[in-house]
Amino acid sequence: MQNVRTVQRAGFAPWRRSRLLNVWVDDLTVEEIVERLDNDVLFTVNAVQLHTLQRDAAFADAYRAATIVSADGKYVFWGLAWLGRAVRAKASGSDIVPAYWRHHANNPEVRIFLLGAGPGVAEAARERINRLAGRDIVVDAHGPSMRFVNDDAEIDAVIDRINASGATCLMVGFGAPKQEVWIARYRHRMPGVRVFMGIGATIDYEAEAVRRAPQWMAHAGLEWLYRVLSEPRRYWRRYFDSADFLWLAVLDRFGRYRPPPFASPITEAAGKGAATAGSSAVEERV
Repeated sequence: MQNVRTVQRAGFAPWRRSRLLNVWVDDLTVEEIVERLDNDVLFTVNAVQLHTLQRDAAFADAYRAATIVSADGKYVFWGLAWLGRAVRAKASGSDIVPAYWRHHANNPEVRIFLLGAGPGVAEAARERINRLAGRDIVVDAHGPSMRFVNDDAEIDAVIDRINASGATCLMVGFGAPKQEVWIARYRHRMPGVRVFMGIGATIDYEAEAVRRAPQWMAHAGLEWLYRVLSEPRRYWRRYFDSADFLWLAVLDRFGRYRPPPFASPITEAAGKGAATAGSSAVEERV
């Protein structure tokens, strides 16, 4: 099974893409991701998402359409290193989003729409980001209803609102797998949007409605524990389920991992994802 490939994009030095189970992870720092984002679908991947990627065909399909996938979490970062396919840095959505709007604070060609979070939270994030950026870089924000992903009328209304806003970047914070599947299903209906991001709880962080784990816990790989202790009913089950990542990583190291039938073949799918952003694999090796 192919483990590493090299990706070339015009204007940038080639970079490595490493396989972890049935998803490809780009060896890019937060700063490098921000510099490259243009006509892209950015998803992040952590142990919880890897658990779901073994079981949800629509979720796996969405990841195959992504053009950049970053290592979101120390366990993915450490796992790739243990497998001999190391990436240089962890790059979570909560780090990429503020780096992105700061990088483009003085670029009027970049306009952001925030979609997700609870009532009033997205608007609070919009106000805070615009205040810190010094301009209205976030052109609109919307916290949809709980039934949003299954309500065609509400989806149509939100897509119309996104298109009318003139947004060039859509940041979606529904949580996985809803946000990735929604982006994959509807992005063709938003022709003015060049960058799509699945960002999880980042809108809450940007609004300062939820506190992030202390830096020492994040560096120690204990951000999951902080979340469980903060909201046990919401998080304990998903982190318990994701523990199978450790066993799957062992199988992967010894060549015994087999992707679920709906997630194969990986190699061809990854190539198609890269091509949509004007990238092409120039080197492959096992």
